[in-house]
Amino acid sequence: MTLMILAMTSTLPDPDRQPVFYDGIPAKRLLAWVVDVILIFAAMIVVGLATLTLAWWLWPLFWVAVSFLYRSLTIGTGSATLGMRLMNIQLRNAEGHVLNGSEAMVHTGLYLICASFFLPQILSIASIALGQRHQSVPDLLLGTAAINRPR
Repeated sequence: MTLMILAMTSTLPDPDRQPVFYDGIPAKRLLAWVVDVILIFAAMIVVGLATLTLAWWLWPLFWVAVSFLYRSLTIGTGSATLGMRLMNIQLRNAEGHVLNGSEAMVHTGLYLICASFFLPQILSIASIALGQRHQSVPDLLLGTAAINRPR
């Protein structure tokens, strides 16, 4: 009987050899998340006014829709949300490349699923704080990582 071991290869920067790419990432991700939540909240106010308050009555549904659009569009066009850009961090896929539109949508969908449930969200926060590459649960599932933007 042969034991088969699957290993995921990655060309992301090595945290031991190139720690500069991961310096300060947990704090930067938290601050970027706060900025993004504020921007999504502002968009929700505008959407609420544009829909004559319908969006406010159906807040959770519209919040998920606006958040999905905002995150997937900004990540898909620059591999970072506006908050991430402000913090000078960027998402990279397992090959070390910026995320494309479909990768951004999958990452955003997984993020929203994790954010919707207590345990996955706690696991995500813990893995960002304690992991070697500071990856969230969606990052771990997709092989992506947030890194300091290369110059």
